[in-house]
Amino acid sequence: MPAASKTSTNFMATIAKQWLQAKIISQKEFAKLLEKSSVTSASVHPYISIVDNKLTNIQTGKPITMEFLTQWVAKINKLDYLKIDPTKINVNQVTQVISQAYARQHQILPVAVDTGEIVIAVADPKNTAWIIDIQKIHRQKIKRVHANPIDIQRLLFEFYGVNRQVQGAKKLHKSKSNDPVLNLEQLVKLGGKKDLNADDQHVIGLVDWLLQYAFDQRASDIHLEPKRDNCLIRFRIDGKLLKVYDLPPAVMAAVISRIKILSRIDVAEKRRPQDGRIKTVSQGNREIELRVSTMPTTFGEKCVMRIFDPDAVVVNYQDLGFSETEAEQWRQMIDRPHGIVLVTGPTGSGKTTTLYSTLKKLATPEVNVSTVEDPIEMVDPILNQMQVNPKIGLHFADGVRTLMRQDPDIIMIGEIRDLETAQMAVQASLTGHLVLSTLHTNDAPSSINRLLDLGVPDYLLRSTLAGVLAQRLIRLLCPHCKSPTKVDAEKWVSMVHPFDIQPPKELFEAKGCDECRNTGYHGRSGVFEMMPIHNQVRRLIRNDVPSEKVAAAAYEQGMMPLRIAISHLLKAGSTSLEEAMRLAPPDFQHH
Repeated sequence: MPAASKTSTNFMATIAKQWLQAKIISQKEFAKLLEKSSVTSASVHPYISIVDNKLTNIQTGKPITMEFLTQWVAKINKLDYLKIDPTKINVNQVTQVISQAYARQHQILPVAVDTGEIVIAVADPKNTAWIIDIQKIHRQKIKRVHANPIDIQRLLFEFYGVNRQVQGAKKLHKSKSNDPVLNLEQLVKLGGKKDLNADDQHVIGLVDWLLQYAFDQRASDIHLEPKRDNCLIRFRIDGKLLKVYDLPPAVMAAVISRIKILSRIDVAEKRRPQDGRIKTVSQGNREIELRVSTMPTTFGEKCVMRIFDPDAVVVNYQDLGFSETEAEQWRQMIDRPHGIVLVTGPTGSGKTTTLYSTLKKLATPEVNVSTVEDPIEMVDPILNQMQVNPKIGLHFADGVRTLMRQDPDIIMIGEIRDLETAQMAVQASLTGHLVLSTLHTNDAPSSINRLLDLGVPDYLLRSTLAGVLAQRLIRLLCPHCKSPTKVDAEKWVSMVHPFDIQPPKELFEAKGCDECRNTGYHGRSGVFEMMPIHNQVRRLIRNDVPSEKVAAAAYEQGMMPLRIAISHLLKAGSTSLEEAMRLAPPDFQHH
């Protein structure tokens, strides 16, 4: 779409008339759009000028977005619309189709290369002058799709920039060294070999792009996986791994070396697993922490970075997914001078976020909050945080022993893994401290048995345990494409058994659209099983009592199991029955 003022005016006027005829905008908004079209700046893209008017689609009641406008223009020009998902594009392949200068000149972006067809996203459906040139060069059919012009502009710079960094790093490696493929037999020799220079500008640019890209895509983890031929970069988004890029082995080795430098871990040591952390700033000027872990594999070092976004630590418990009742129960559990409060669940269930959100609430100027962690997940200046270091004999139990002499009010133990740590937690609680910690159990009642199995005397656990919170993260349905479906009565009953909860008239299922990368889900929420230790439950904390009996007593006292918390989200239309059945603890029926 040329940026000339006259063209912008004509385009805006045309769209305004079409929308008025289709009864998408009112007469008042039509007049507003016509008036604005006459004063539009030549430097502003006409799509932006239209969307900036904050118009409302009177048919749906929703705001008119850039995507709606792009879809409309695609439809009137008889083109398919494409919401570009960078994670599904082979950047190395598409950037070979045309040069960056040519792509920028015509505002086009290759998005797929198949046998006999090249798919190209266009910012201006009227501009077709380039088609003959590309057909002559590639002798393939050209399929045009219309995409958001702003996305095209941004991804043009991103795709070609990243490809240039990769190719530059690749050439540099070839000129410096001809190391053979890093395989298992050679791992013992790696310490003395030189890799592609991790301080090379191409590699620095590539790592910067990778981190920023992960932040933009809401990734929780970045996986860098060396393979024999092409190495993989994968992101975990909403709990699922997605492949986002391929790198040559030499470039991947340099990228991992660069990450090791940033995380201050030994670059030369490639035979042992290592851990580090990176603190960086995203484009929105937000500080973000990454926990880095490397380990040797068959074809070289694998690196995983877990992203801890401070924005995930919330002010209100409702933002974590707590209902009002659950938030009140949690406040009662933690607003006490002493006792042990446990948060349980599998890895990646959001325990860290819940604990840090809680600690930030509790850490007032009058209170000393101290933690012992392995590793420190999120550095926060309002907390006194200690890192476990087994190399020098500093274990969890030693850390708690030290904290006891630091006049703490609240102690957070990263995880209770052994009897010694459990005993120190009990001791801290008995001496008048509130102790928060985590365990890996499927549900709240079984955490009691876990502690008893570790060897904690039941009479001590009865006098110190204040409450247990079990949690999971459940994927939420994409609001743009979720669709109603009939209730499967049999599945519903198995979901809520043994509670008699009536099913809603309809449930919703995942469909998939451009907004959610065709997964049907967008974002996650916590679901919780809250077990305050009432007298009836406390009496059952004995070595000879199974967790099923503890659970039954907790239900009588009003505890809602995870499945019921999930069923409330189902009734609200927030998630699907399929996701609920996947997430519900498998051993529920034995309680």
